[in-house]
Amino acid sequence: MDNRRSNRAGVLAVIELNKTRSFILPFDAIYGTLYCEFSHETDKAMTTPKKVLVLGLDCAAPQLVFNRWKEKLPHLSALMHRGLHGPLSSCIPPITIPAWSCMMSSKSPGTLGCYGFRNRNDHSYNGLSFATSNAIREDRVWDILSRHDRRVLLIGIPQTYPPKPVQGCMVSGFLTPDTTCRYTYPENLAREITDAVGEYIIDVDDFRSDDKDAILKQAYAMTEQRFALLTHFLQTKPWDFAMMVDMGIDRIHHAFWKFMDSEHPQYRPDSAYADTILEYYRFIDNHIGKVLALVDDNTAVLVVSDHGAQALQGGFCINEWLIQENYLTLESSPDHVTPLSKCSIDWSKTRAWAEGGYYSRIWLNVEGREPQGTILPQDYEPLRDRLIERLEATTDPAGKLLGTKAYRPEDMYSTIEGIPPDLMVFFGDMKWRAIGSVGHNALHTFKNDIGPDDANHARDGICIVCDPARSEQIGGTGCEGLTLLDIAPTILDLMGIPIPEDMEGTSILHKF
Repeated sequence: MDNRRSNRAGVLAVIELNKTRSFILPFDAIYGTLYCEFSHETDKAMTTPKKVLVLGLDCAAPQLVFNRWKEKLPHLSALMHRGLHGPLSSCIPPITIPAWSCMMSSKSPGTLGCYGFRNRNDHSYNGLSFATSNAIREDRVWDILSRHDRRVLLIGIPQTYPPKPVQGCMVSGFLTPDTTCRYTYPENLAREITDAVGEYIIDVDDFRSDDKDAILKQAYAMTEQRFALLTHFLQTKPWDFAMMVDMGIDRIHHAFWKFMDSEHPQYRPDSAYADTILEYYRFIDNHIGKVLALVDDNTAVLVVSDHGAQALQGGFCINEWLIQENYLTLESSPDHVTPLSKCSIDWSKTRAWAEGGYYSRIWLNVEGREPQGTILPQDYEPLRDRLIERLEATTDPAGKLLGTKAYRPEDMYSTIEGIPPDLMVFFGDMKWRAIGSVGHNALHTFKNDIGPDDANHARDGICIVCDPARSEQIGGTGCEGLTLLDIAPTILDLMGIPIPEDMEGTSILHKF
């Protein structure tokens, strides 16, 4: 799919009525094209450079924010009332890494060469490494703003460790090993953080566990500190662009979804944790209200999430399936659940193997590419075709089709960098997790092999854009067709910075 096509979309209609002009704007989305209608009275609001504040809520779910709990989230509702809002189609795959980098660069995972938390460095069998900031070679918004001498404040954005120089301050994201590492730019900022808010909390430890009270305690402490640090920076440092990402909602979804979702297969209606997720959203909404009190009418505010969430139905054991289908051969079968990386694989008899996670990445053992390749180059495409056909025929334990979709990377990305998977596989629209370990003696499991888990990702996150100068014209506008790649050009547009031609999204405001 060519995501660049959104840059070529034109204005569909222009209607002039006195001094007010109304535009119908196209929004190209990965999953479809829909439209929103806006108006404005003068061009001045469009061209005046603004300050921009971005509040990132990892995994915030549109069905909760825009529907189920809208009336219980007064500050988010007020932003919606004054601005535009709608579901934000994520990248493929819709996972934290690479999604935040895609959002802030307006580049697809293929262009970034980043397909998940870990990526292949080479065509060896064990060459996976974590996708740190060093893996991103494309500009993100703060790189562009820094070159334009705009001052930036950045807190907790995924894939920013190790931190890089910016015109301002950076506190790196959740993949930071610990605070003994250099996790800030400038380096001496770490001492100021400790003095202002205490020992910095990088993430919730062990959020996939049965100790729910410990998870809650850590999540509240982390989010409280994130907002306290943002408040401190906003009040003490000069800035033109500020952005914070909080991971708390994601951790709470994974730990507590089954207690509030009646459609979850493990739903517990009488649990003491029934309102836990709602109360956490309200906690965050309250903090958002306090932050909004610190910004003036020359500040545009965006609230965004990188993906959404949904009930986890179970796991499909992809490597067990590859073994059963005679694509993967082990030298010996484990007698207990074991990561594939700890198994002895007979590469001379193996044609495919997979990584698990929110989705599955399948690699083929190609002659002349992998060290012990078994697939002739001329057989590569026919084998991918057969795998797609067989994978999309997979079923749940009752024999019903899972709704599995398997994609060739080149069918999704106009540019492909790095070493992509040979196939990207999504089980049941991500309602089923891909289980990479072996030793289950079954194709299906109702336990995550890395710990208790209630939720998996969904392809749509949230987007709220509130520009005080446009509130009378666009206030309360609900939009469909917004994409994650539209956020970076929208930020630059609001700040009066030229949008690079190679960005793959389109400013939401660009056609005003």
